[in-house]
Amino acid sequence: MASTRTPAKHFAPLAIGAPEPYRALPVRLERMIHFVPPHNEKIRSKIKELAGQVDVVLGNLEDAVPLDQKGNARKGFIQMARDNDFGATGLWTRINCLNSPWMLDDVAEIVSAVGDKLDVIMLPKVEGPWDIHYLDQLLAQLEAKHKVAKPILIHAILETAEGVNNIEAIAAASPRMHGMSLGPADLAASRGMKTTRVGGGHPDYGVLADAGSDAAAPRSFYQQDLWHYTVGKMVDACLAYGLKPFYGPFGDFSDPAACEAQFRNAFLQGCLGAWSLHPSQIEIAKRVFSPDPAEVKFAKRILDAMPDGTGAVMLDGKMQDDATWKQAKVIVDLARIVASKDAERAAAYGAL
Repeated sequence: MASTRTPAKHFAPLAIGAPEPYRALPVRLERMIHFVPPHNEKIRSKIKELAGQVDVVLGNLEDAVPLDQKGNARKGFIQMARDNDFGATGLWTRINCLNSPWMLDDVAEIVSAVGDKLDVIMLPKVEGPWDIHYLDQLLAQLEAKHKVAKPILIHAILETAEGVNNIEAIAAASPRMHGMSLGPADLAASRGMKTTRVGGGHPDYGVLADAGSDAAAPRSFYQQDLWHYTVGKMVDACLAYGLKPFYGPFGDFSDPAACEAQFRNAFLQGCLGAWSLHPSQIEIAKRVFSPDPAEVKFAKRILDAMPDGTGAVMLDGKMQDDATWKQAKVIVDLARIVASKDAERAAAYGAL
């Protein structure tokens, strides 16, 4: 039996009166998904200022919210959504996981109150397409009931071994899918990995250089990336289905250099953004997930030299062909999106 809907029905609304699913995801700048605790009134009071600094504001209802504050976090999110005009900044929420006692109220109350302002629901601990199907149907029913005009998207967090194993089926589960984020802490626990770090590398995970002729000489040790395989698998699944891959959290706020290195690895592998859990990580994400001005200018030269993307040319002694034209177009297209919101980088990129 097929695990996905037939092509004829794939883009049909799942409830009478629900908005039609997107045929292609809206073009949005999402270099960082900035997490805020909505039960904290002091932080809620600064949302208007924060929204101008970040690409996405996410009200977190799940981990890091004490059990006795779950209801207040939900109410706080609704309040901050009502009180602010987010403009080009995305408004997301991370609800509690499907098997929790708070999830149903999270979705029902938020969609009924501010469904017209909500862009994306981040769903934790997604294990398979069945999780997406459930939330997809529920959202359609609530959108129809409360006359929400645009579909609310779903963003899956990969934080269990089963979820990673079912990653392609999750990506294909619904046209409501926005993308996926790596959830390294829960995933490490699910896999039985021997690390307590939230993202990043580990000093004991690496390769040892070959021994030289002097057996007593010290051998260099090169630390490796624990998450390289999973990020690569996530990027392939997302891009195969037109979704957006993201690196998740980096928990060591005292080490911005390591945070930047991890974000940059993810960016080079194809991720479009990462989570920012602390204000200091906002600028790191902007710096990493915005193309370098020198690369943008060289990419623009490639496109200018090959307007139709065919043939081959030499630039600075390097051959450029249709494959490098495609690479250049990715960089220039991203730069245009960045420039539309980020005046400082628009000036650095020049005419695009």
